[in-house]
Amino acid sequence: MQPYALHHVSINVSDVDAARDFYIRVLGLTERNDRPDFSFGGAWLDAGGQQVHLIEAEVPPELGQHFALAVTDLDGAVAELRGRGLRVTDPAPVGTGRQSFLYDPAGNRIELQEPGS
Repeated sequence: MQPYALHHVSINVSDVDAARDFYIRVLGLTERNDRPDFSFGGAWLDAGGQQVHLIEAEVPPELGQHFALAVTDLDGAVAELRGRGLRVTDPAPVGTGRQSFLYDPAGNRIELQEPGS
């Protein structure tokens, strides 16, 4: 087997409306209109060429799980998010790039990754 791309990441959220607002208004994702009518709440979002699926369910304790959004200007992204009142870690080197972390309204950890050269 040889996958050609990552299709989506699913994360559990306790409040779909609050999560949808955060991911769209704050992080700039866009909502998709092709989510099937499941027996549980949620939303499908686009993040560049990949998808983030919000699933209305209990959020598991944080045990290192997270997903990362690639950004081209980590300092600018951190400043913008802090300007919105969010707590974001200071950019730190990782490999040839840099990373910062924040949490969504449900407590899911999100990495902002600025790839290195």
